[in-house]
Amino acid sequence: MKLTFWGAAGAVTGSMHLVESAGKRILLDCGLNQGRRKEADYKNRHLPIPGSAIDAVVLSHAHIDHSGNLPTLVRSGFHGPIYSTPATIDLCNWMLRDTAHIQEKDAEFLNRRLGQRHAAGLENGVVEPLYSADDVERTLPLFHPVAYSTPCRLANGLEYHAKDAGHILGSSFLALRESNGGHAIRLTFSGDVGRPHTPILRDPEPPEPCDYLILESTYGGRFHKSNTHVIDKLAAVMNRTAARGGRVIVPAFAVGRTQQLVFLLHQLSQSQRIPNIPIFVDSPLAVNVTEVYRNHPECFDEEARGYLTNHEDPFGFRRLQYIRDAEESKKLNGLHGPFVVISASGMCEQGRILHHLRNNLDDPRNTVLITGFQAADTLGRKLIEKWPEVRVFGEPMRVRAEILSLDELSGHADQGELLAWIEPMLASLRRVFLVHGEPGQSADLARVLQSRYGLNVTVPRPGQSFELD
Repeated sequence: MKLTFWGAAGAVTGSMHLVESAGKRILLDCGLNQGRRKEADYKNRHLPIPGSAIDAVVLSHAHIDHSGNLPTLVRSGFHGPIYSTPATIDLCNWMLRDTAHIQEKDAEFLNRRLGQRHAAGLENGVVEPLYSADDVERTLPLFHPVAYSTPCRLANGLEYHAKDAGHILGSSFLALRESNGGHAIRLTFSGDVGRPHTPILRDPEPPEPCDYLILESTYGGRFHKSNTHVIDKLAAVMNRTAARGGRVIVPAFAVGRTQQLVFLLHQLSQSQRIPNIPIFVDSPLAVNVTEVYRNHPECFDEEARGYLTNHEDPFGFRRLQYIRDAEESKKLNGLHGPFVVISASGMCEQGRILHHLRNNLDDPRNTVLITGFQAADTLGRKLIEKWPEVRVFGEPMRVRAEILSLDELSGHADQGELLAWIEPMLASLRRVFLVHGEPGQSADLARVLQSRYGLNVTVPRPGQSFELD
């Protein structure tokens, strides 16, 4: 078995790892790079290996940095199967369509701006979307559902099965096994490991022993604050901002984070701990994704299933309004008085959240509540780093709104939680490859794994290959 790291090597986004076995090439994930616009766009458009050379894809979960470049792979000749859990497939059905739509609309918006600047003699150029809605429609039929704990054959002597990673709905870690005669090689890809005791989802399942592990390291050098007080912190933000007449602007990933926030706001509303102000989920994708959540209660934890037992909707309550239509979204700009708007994207890189930030960042009464990991060079990262001025749609804006982070809702395991998760593998592990982390986070986790457990740990470079035997 040969393993080559192409994406999320020395970085957080763009997950893509190539496994070669029995003459077949299998991609683990095919995600979008996010961060510096020009650099990310170049990487996304120029795949390191053409789709025509790939036999199959196994997808850990639906987040765009893991699934979002599948249509580009199809454009470059891929026509094989894409294996993943049923919930992941249902999410990708909406997420990939939404990503294509946003890219097309953002390209139109930017081209109008470029045309205006060209008319003024400033610059010229044409922005092309990364891929189109037609590319997505050619991608979706390639998905094949594989339930948790169900073996799936990828090549002669190579199969995998998935276990619940507890990160988002349908997320999984992948256990591959290559058997050649009496010799077997066991490789596990963690995907993104979730946290125990988070709202809605079940805790991550324990992994089985393996020889090689590809492990995410997003929070490899950090420890989260306890999530037991997250609902109190959320209530405090709501009350403080409403008291000064401001708006709470929440950039949130349409998958996972939005549903968690709605679930917690439902609880706060029921207990009358927050003001009676309007709450909007302004994202067509989030609306569709929430419906997918409703359709997959098999992924819920006991608390979330309790709502269903009592015939309650955990994702809906009286003052909550879901917005699909763009015109309805624009009307929020003229709404008077405090309100809350939750909108994608979670890293403030595209979509409707950019319009809300453009209209609200310069008002000190408002709060921007960051609820998830922000990759380097994203607008969301600049906000939590307290940049006094940022660019939105290419134009400078002063940041006068209060910027807060709700780290307790992170969907990624921290260092302690990662160490606890890999414990069942320790006796068998021959080598660990750390991916999906900024260099400092990966280095911190590598030092702990080496010093505490004596493990052979590698932080691979993009394009670096390893023979597993």
